[in-house]
Amino acid sequence: MPLRKRVTLILLLVLSPWLFYLIVANSVIATPVLGMSMVLVAVDHAWSLGIFDPAMGGDPVLFQHLFWFYSHPAVYIMILPAMGVVSEVVCTFSHNPPASYRAIAVSSLGIAFIGFLTWGHHMFVAGMSTFDVGAFGFLSMFTAIFSAIKVFTWTATLRHGAVRVTTPMLYFFGFMFLFVFGGMTGVALATSSLDIHWHDTYFVVAHFHFIMVGGTLTMYLAALHYWFPKMFGRMYPRGWSIVAATAVILGFIFTFTPQFLLGNAGMPRRYWSYPAEYQWLHILSTAGASILAMGLALNFAYLLWALFRGPRAERNPWGSRSYEWLVPTPPPPHNFDEPLVIRRGPYDYHLPE
Repeated sequence: MPLRKRVTLILLLVLSPWLFYLIVANSVIATPVLGMSMVLVAVDHAWSLGIFDPAMGGDPVLFQHLFWFYSHPAVYIMILPAMGVVSEVVCTFSHNPPASYRAIAVSSLGIAFIGFLTWGHHMFVAGMSTFDVGAFGFLSMFTAIFSAIKVFTWTATLRHGAVRVTTPMLYFFGFMFLFVFGGMTGVALATSSLDIHWHDTYFVVAHFHFIMVGGTLTMYLAALHYWFPKMFGRMYPRGWSIVAATAVILGFIFTFTPQFLLGNAGMPRRYWSYPAEYQWLHILSTAGASILAMGLALNFAYLLWALFRGPRAERNPWGSRSYEWLVPTPPPPHNFDEPLVIRRGPYDYHLPE
C-alpha cells in the first residue's frame, strides 16, 4: 500500500481524535498569549510602565486584543471535544457510518483555524476601523459555514439509520437545537450594526450560554451516559435518565430564551435593577434555571446510585463498532492482554458484528 494511502487510513480511523488534536493545538497556541498578557498587566501595575494606561501613553484596547485573542479560541477549546462526542453518538445510535467522514474532519480543521482570526468581533464598539469591523464580521460568519457542514453531516447520518432514542441520543437532539439556534444568533452578532445594539446586553449572555453551556454541557452529559457502562461496568436507570435529560434541555431553554428578549429590549447585563415591565421575563428565566438545576441534581443522584447499585452492563450495550468496546467492560488495568486483531472499521455497521 502506498505511503500516502497508509497515512490516510491511519488518520481516518475514528473521528474523536481529530477534535482532541485540534484543542491541543489551540491550547498550545492561544494560552501563552494569555500568560504574556498577565505578565504585562503585572509589570505595568508594579512598575507603572503605562503599557495599557492612556494617561501614560498606553493603549487599553491593546489589552482587549490580547485578551480576546486567547479567550475566543478558548470557546472552541471547550466545544470541539463536544463535537467529537456528537460524531460518535450519532453513528452509534443510528447504526450508520458518518454521512461524510471527510466533511466532519475538514470542517473541524476549518473551525479551529478560523477561530484564531475572529477575536475582533468582541470589540466592534472599541473604536475599530471600518475595514477591521468588516473583516472580523466576514470571518466570523465564515466560521458558521464549517459549523453548518457539521450539522448537515450529522443530520444526514441519521438518514436510513436504525435510530434508537436513548439518553445520549436525547442529549444529541438537544445539542442540535441549542447549537443551531445559538449559531444563528452568533451570525447576527457578527453583524456590526446589530452588535452595537446588543453589545453588553443579555442577548450576548444568552448567545454565549446557548453555545457554551447548551451545546457543550449537553454533549458532555451525552458522553457521560454513553461511556458510563464502559467506565464502570454498570447501567443507570433509563427512565430517570430520560426525565433528567428532558429537564436539563427544557430548563435551559426556559432560562436563556427570555434573556434574548431582554437583550433585544436593551437591558444591559450585570445590572441588578430593571424596569418593572421586564419582571415577568426574569421570573421565567429564574423558573427555567430551577428546572435546569433539578435536572442536573437528578443526573448526579442516579449516576451515583448506578455507580454502586446499578445492574451490570454488557460488554457492548449499545452495539457500537468503535474499538473501545472491543475490550471487556469495565476495562482491565491494561485494556487487553494481546494486541487486538482489527478486521473492520469503527463505523462498518453494514458488516456483521
